[in-house]
Amino acid sequence: RHCSELVARERSGHTAVVLDSLLYVWGGYMSIADEEVFIPSDEIWVYDLEGGIWTPYNKIGLETISLGKILQIFLKYHQGNNGLLLIKITAKMFWDVQRALKDFNVKMLCCSSRLIYFGGYGHKVLADITSRSRNFIPDETSWVDDLFWGWNNEVHVFDPVKGSWAEPQTHQGRPPAPRAAHAGATLGRRGYVCGGRVMETRTNDLHSLDLESWTWTEIVPSSAAPVGRSWHTVTAVSESTMFLFGGLSVDCRPMSDGWLFDVETKKWREFEHPYQDKPRLWHTACGGRDSDVVVFGGSCDYILLVDTGHCNDALVFQMQPHPLFRICEDYIAKNVRTLERLRKQLPLLPPKMLKALQRRISFYRPSKK
Repeated sequence: RHCSELVARERSGHTAVVLDSLLYVWGGYMSIADEEVFIPSDEIWVYDLEGGIWTPYNKIGLETISLGKILQIFLKYHQGNNGLLLIKITAKMFWDVQRALKDFNVKMLCCSSRLIYFGGYGHKVLADITSRSRNFIPDETSWVDDLFWGWNNEVHVFDPVKGSWAEPQTHQGRPPAPRAAHAGATLGRRGYVCGGRVMETRTNDLHSLDLESWTWTEIVPSSAAPVGRSWHTVTAVSESTMFLFGGLSVDCRPMSDGWLFDVETKKWREFEHPYQDKPRLWHTACGGRDSDVVVFGGSCDYILLVDTGHCNDALVFQMQPHPLFRICEDYIAKNVRTLERLRKQLPLLPPKMLKALQRRISFYRPSKK
């Protein structure tokens, strides 16, 4: 009854996206015998959120995969080399390495077919660093020859249609300080940046950037706010609400708290959820069906010190009451094996509904452990 099943390996620092109840996972790294092992860059895993089944797409390269969607544009830090991988899925999937970036731990925002990158930890040559610059804070411990690593608050825009980069002139309303390992989300025409790390400081401030006028605004909450953190996630769950989860606290403690922020009232509200015993940092969070938030992977310890607690489970956060159809579907899927009356009535369902229900029944299969 309990058989082995393929699952995506544990990891941190990866990328994920949800499309049509399928979670696509790419990249990241894990630890084996105290060694950092990077996940092969030609490997993609797909998790069926309805059926609870993992499927590997190995050695994907230039092979044809008929998925019929534009999947995502990924920017990840991989084995010391940063690359922007443009993945388009129409009848084919192909990888197009557009450019190598100098920064990692940046945050990507999507708006009107553009990708907006903010901040990160990267390097500059000494000649490009001036005492008057407020866009770059050097890490004094990382000086090598004429290169300084450090934190920045630059904004860069990538146009995937033209394949070109631009650096818009932002208006200095109240720009965020340089930082990395922050979180961000897009609501309407505004991008939001929350928290992050610079030197040994982890912040809890919140800023918005108008993606049309390029004007920064600092948001002062009208309520108590979450503690400062880095390596957390912020996910849009409605037109005016964002969900914050996890991260690493100021005292380097992995966290499992969840918070909702209303951009209209400017209030934070702590969100109760069943995963208080599952702290996460450097994980991914994606918007799913019915405003659910799907968290995958990440670490449950301080990865710069211990680095053994990488995870590979998917946590689904329910942000709002589910529709009646979904409630009924889950009830049947959970109980059909024990209620004979339900089993006898299944063949009476329309074929399309029956197929969807059988997929959900698979999620509650005994062998899922």
